[in-house]
Amino acid sequence: MPPHRPIGPRAEHGPLLRYVALAGPTASGKTAAALAIARTRPVEIVSVDSALVYRGMDIGTAKPTPAERAEVPHHLIDIRDPRDAYSAAAFVQDATRLIREINARGKLPLLVGGTMLYFKALAAGIDAMPAADPAVRRQLDAEAAALGWPAMHARLAQVDAASAARLAPNDSQRIQRALEVWHASGRPLSSFHADTGATGMPAAALLSLEPTERAWLHARIEARFDTMLADGLVAEVQRLRARGDLSPDLPSMRCVGYRQTWEALDGAWPIAELRERGIAATRQLAKRQITWLRSMPQRRVIAAEALDAIARAVQQVGGIT
Repeated sequence: MPPHRPIGPRAEHGPLLRYVALAGPTASGKTAAALAIARTRPVEIVSVDSALVYRGMDIGTAKPTPAERAEVPHHLIDIRDPRDAYSAAAFVQDATRLIREINARGKLPLLVGGTMLYFKALAAGIDAMPAADPAVRRQLDAEAAALGWPAMHARLAQVDAASAARLAPNDSQRIQRALEVWHASGRPLSSFHADTGATGMPAAALLSLEPTERAWLHARIEARFDTMLADGLVAEVQRLRARGDLSPDLPSMRCVGYRQTWEALDGAWPIAELRERGIAATRQLAKRQITWLRSMPQRRVIAAEALDAIARAVQQVGGIT
């Protein structure tokens, strides 16, 4: 393997660190592209996904299979119990450590996923945000039950217009977190995501698998959700519920697919509607992910539906020395 040309700032006053990022909306083909890259040069994959961190949540997260994980080292998968939280700040700490360790092994860290906040936090730096406050969350949940999440979204717009602009009016999890941060700190959540002088670590390259045809992505989302249902998504959520220590307000159970399944099992609506609701929620997630990506001008866009999309991703990484 030829020696790497140092790219990016120093992390914690240590040696220059380097990595390549591969981002894209859900179902855009990131796993296949990452494995193809791993077959052409020595890399280790670092997951950039807020759902893959949870143990026991395999089907609904489309977690890489044991065979795929055996083919190339994967990191930041199955590192948290579903009852525990995982934050952007924790990701930055974990990812920085892993990038340093992988560099030291003479390999290239390949950061792959769709949690765009994590990519941005690592590249631009992030201030330490207030920890979750159960009392504040209970208060916000009670208010949302009385007023509805669109009203809470309108409230957020008054104190944090930037965050409100990127969130859907019914995105309860993120609206709640943004309001919680404002209550705890008196600062808008968006101010923690801005460049506030925190040291970031940009990627040597940010590759972005972005579909140019919405129908193509929608068809892939439908096919993948159908596969999840066939593979036992409902039974997986039933097992998680049976533990007795999880609740639908936990970040893990708010993940797309899990939330809709939990609600169906609670009787909020017929289980026959699960497919339709799960697909609709996944489409909304993909739309938010694409919006995040379009705010990253440094990315190198690859049309996800192109027949040579994987080949182009491999070529782009191969050109980084």
